[in-house]
Amino acid sequence: MAVTAEDMASIPALDAGAAGLRADLALIAQMVAPGSRVLDIGCGDGALLAHLARAKSVDARGMELSQAGVNACVRNGLSVIQGDADNDLEAYPTGAFDYVILSQTLQATRQPRQVLDSLARIGRHAIVSLPNFGYWRVRLSLLLTGRMPRSPLLNYSWWDTPNIHLCTLRDFTVLADDLGVAIEEARMLDPAGRPYGMSARHPAANWLAAQGVFLLKRAE
Repeated sequence: MAVTAEDMASIPALDAGAAGLRADLALIAQMVAPGSRVLDIGCGDGALLAHLARAKSVDARGMELSQAGVNACVRNGLSVIQGDADNDLEAYPTGAFDYVILSQTLQATRQPRQVLDSLARIGRHAIVSLPNFGYWRVRLSLLLTGRMPRSPLLNYSWWDTPNIHLCTLRDFTVLADDLGVAIEEARMLDPAGRPYGMSARHPAANWLAAQGVFLLKRAE
């Protein structure tokens, strides 16, 4: 099914203050309410946290596995601890944050189901972005070459990739449903990071979107 001009017109423009962020991070920043409590898991160098603290006055906290990332965050005055999603989320109490963010990381965790369940427990909302292994170029590459595809979002050889639980967007929505986690908002992105005007459950989304950004909440 084609994406119409009306669909594209319904997508809000990216915040100009977030122009320096990666495309999915800029969309995540739009989803976060000003003044909220935010935990960014796998926060890297803290670019998103710094933007949220500056532009939206959030109480910004982070968790990062790499020491280099933690050091970069601390140098920039961010409150970040070293830890990983698989082992350290149980220490956080239920409802400790308004938003818990996990960007381009779920597919690299060892227990993605447990991690997603923890995100929905710790935060009133969870925001997850992930690459789509069902994207048509990925499917075509596997069909034509018979080898694990590589793309800008999945740019590793099969033998050294950190992405150990790749999934499609449909896989993700099924897991969210199974856990009783509601999808409040979803943005589908093309390879250049531009949003498509379709929902995650649109029949064409699993083919056309290179990645997805999901705003989630534990179902009542």
